Amino acid sequence: MPRIFKALTTAALALMAVIGSQAMAAEYETAYSGVVSGTVTYLQRIALTPDATVFVQLRDVSRMDVPAPLIGETRIESPGQVPIPFEITYDPKEIDPRFTYSVSAQILRGDKLLFVSDTVYPVITRDNPGTVEVVVRPVR
Repeated sequence: MPRIFKALTTAALALMAVIGSQAMAAEYETAYSGVVSGTVTYLQRIALTPDATVFVQLRDVSRMDVPAPLIGETRIESPGQVPIPFEITYDPKEIDPRFTYSVSAQILRGDKLLFVSDTVYPVITRDNPGTVEVVVRPVR
């Protein structure tokens, strides 16, 4: 009888471990949906020209003194006027809950940089949102 009890206990613990890991995987998938969205805007009262392009990037900004790895990006050509909506898709498997992720944006006309974000906009991890409003500043 003790051998059966030990075998059943071991099987029950193994089943609980499998169910627990599946629940953690489901929670991970829910927490990191694979999409960061928001708007890009600026405070100046000027219109963008039709040849403007907006670049929005999602980067891992956890490490100092090294280039921030690119996680995802989007390019919006002829964006119209602000606020400019964006959506960046990313692979949730690339997200580490211990790390910090941020969105940045640029607006260009041809090769000329017009606006750039100069503030950190944290997203995804550490109770940060998946939606942000990125304010860009004129380049002088």
